[in-house]
Amino acid sequence: MADKEYRRHQANAQFTSRHPPNTIHQPMPRPAARLRDDALAIWRAGVDAVRAEPLIHQRVHIRDGRLRIADEVDWPLDGTGRLIVIGAGKAGGAMAAAVEQVLGDHWLTAKDVEGVVSVPADCVRPLRRIRLKAGRPAGRNEPTADGAAISDEVLRLVASRSSDDLVLCLISGGGSALLPAPVEGLPLETKLYLTRELSARGANIEELNCVRKQLSRIKGGRLAAACRAGLLVSLIISDVLGDPLDVIASGPTVPDVHTPEEALQVLARFGLREDPLARAAVEHLERKTAAKEPLRQTACRSINLVLANNATAVDAAGLAAERLGYSHAMISATSPEGSAEEVGRHLARMAERMRSEGGPDCLISGGEPTVELADQAIRGLGGRNQQLALAALDHLPDWRGAALLSGGTDGEDGPTDAAGAIIGEDIAATARRLGLSPPDFLMRNDAYHFFERTGGLLKTGPTETNVCDVRVIAVR
Repeated sequence: MADKEYRRHQANAQFTSRHPPNTIHQPMPRPAARLRDDALAIWRAGVDAVRAEPLIHQRVHIRDGRLRIADEVDWPLDGTGRLIVIGAGKAGGAMAAAVEQVLGDHWLTAKDVEGVVSVPADCVRPLRRIRLKAGRPAGRNEPTADGAAISDEVLRLVASRSSDDLVLCLISGGGSALLPAPVEGLPLETKLYLTRELSARGANIEELNCVRKQLSRIKGGRLAAACRAGLLVSLIISDVLGDPLDVIASGPTVPDVHTPEEALQVLARFGLREDPLARAAVEHLERKTAAKEPLRQTACRSINLVLANNATAVDAAGLAAERLGYSHAMISATSPEGSAEEVGRHLARMAERMRSEGGPDCLISGGEPTVELADQAIRGLGGRNQQLALAALDHLPDWRGAALLSGGTDGEDGPTDAAGAIIGEDIAATARRLGLSPPDFLMRNDAYHFFERTGGLLKTGPTETNVCDVRVIAVR
């Protein structure tokens, strides 16, 4: 994305500042170590604000024998049917645990609660009634045969309900990969190949989901269409900018707004429509286009509630910055950002300007850029946050008086054990001392090994939440 295009995109983002320009205070100079520590504390505050268990406890309550969810659901627990819990996502384990805590032993037994939630392997733990199952290995955000088996179990469970039952669906980032259900006749390997290729060629989340939904028995509202309960309530932690319900986890409970023809256009745009390995998927989409089959209508009432999103994390990070004495500004993107490299260069320019001019001394931004992967023969290891931070370091070699942290709120960044990376004066100095060339590592998507050698990796382990990425710039 060109710089002018990036600035135009940012104009559509949510931007706020805690201090009008004429009231900004002048803080005392901060040493480099404090800048890094403050950036990390601010980022962690953003993540803490979107952790799943507190979010569930804030919105789901039992009062006078009734299950109340926000201002949308008031369901009598006495005299009604069963309560079933399903779902998928990186926050699924924590969400399910919180639901059990809210219900307590009495209602878990009285309502004969059961359910299954697909989560990454490192988020599996025993619960009282809801089963957490590993839909994929830790650190590998791709569909697997195990995830497909869980999807079949979820579909059977909701299809066996009666009209006096309630189904709670817990949805969070990563749900697309954790609930794969390819259409009949389409091998999971073909769908996995398309997902990998689209991602490698720079497709954004909306383009990816446009294709995935049209090739699924569960995405694009098909889970809701299969449900025979009287009420289906989806509690959602959004990892998609702007919170389009049909895109989050590929919208299993929201009617698909895309068409098979649009999915074919996405494949053509990225050079995959004529790919022999995509033939089965293309033929299926061509048959659907010709048949013009409408999505089956849902038999149950469906409610979708967003509990938190990227703006929630950014706002909480801003409050933490204020408590640390910063005069800060915040921006949360509401649409796809473009390349990680360009976002990183833009943030480097912002850091340079902030440390030399009057104004805010902390910038908190949220979003989710894309990375176009290098050829596999030369490709290294990394993720979009690490690539962004390395591009910022490449653009601005001198980070005296400034620090930048970029991290995924889920604790994952690409196929690595890092959440992202942090740069500052010491990281830049170490890179120079070791003779490391940022452009070389950028070209090979090998930011992980760059920051591993310089001490800039951000490692948190799984956070059991996911609302895209949060970046923090702190300046002296």
